[in-house]
Amino acid sequence: MKITKVGIVGAGQMGNGIAHVFALAGFDVTLNDISPDALASSIEIMKGNMSRQVGRGKITDDQMQAALRRITTTSVLADLGPSDLIIEAATERESIKQVIFEDLLPHIGPETILASNTSSISITRLASRTDRPGKFMGVHFMNPVPVMELVELIRGIATDEATVQAMKDVVKRLGKVASSAEDFPAFIVNRILMPMINEAIYTLYEGVGSVEGIDTSMKLGAHHPMGPLELADFIGLDTCLAIMNVLHEGLADTKYRPCPLLTKYVEAGWLGRKTHRGFYDYRGEVPVPTR
Repeated sequence: MKITKVGIVGAGQMGNGIAHVFALAGFDVTLNDISPDALASSIEIMKGNMSRQVGRGKITDDQMQAALRRITTTSVLADLGPSDLIIEAATERESIKQVIFEDLLPHIGPETILASNTSSISITRLASRTDRPGKFMGVHFMNPVPVMELVELIRGIATDEATVQAMKDVVKRLGKVASSAEDFPAFIVNRILMPMINEAIYTLYEGVGSVEGIDTSMKLGAHHPMGPLELADFIGLDTCLAIMNVLHEGLADTKYRPCPLLTKYVEAGWLGRKTHRGFYDYRGEVPVPTR
């Protein structure tokens, strides 16, 4: 099927990035969120990010204006009904995602493809709660979406080949690279990345190194562009904890046990950049380690 209209559920960091790249690629986008403030903020974020792309010569001002005209926002989930493809980019909690898909079903046509941007939750299980497991896939974008080239495509046990091919075509039209992953906890990127971040937190927890020492060591010693604790703050410590819990529960291996210090930071509400405190304190002009 030819996909031209795309619905996106969730106007947070991932949702607005996904809307951004689809609109620039020529798709008509309807962005949904239960919060009108989140929708308004998302549009402003997209304008700012696209303006930076114009300033760097990545896109023209005409392309930016055309993309912004392709985006409409709504707080009514049913308004996504005419979409050819709907991507859920809500909070990384399975119960929330299930409710979203169940609420969408009465409003969409039989050919609409459903997808989740989940970074770790079972695609097969999410698909089983819908009326179209054959037309359901995991489409995991990396953050920040406008910058990162990779999209993980995860097929559930019932996903049909036509859906897989349609999503590969969509990723190509976005100018990104598709990586096919099997439907096992955390897929490829987070199956490798999150245990590394968790181990960095254990290294801090056990006093082997300081926040600054750990991040500097990995940046200069392993040539990572961002230290693991800085990266955890960027991703969101609540998201890191959720993924580690999925790995721990899904694979039943103690090596995936979330570090108690990660749990403690999440319990404190210190979730990283989005709350201005995590392994670094972002409330001043320069981030300062919190340990």
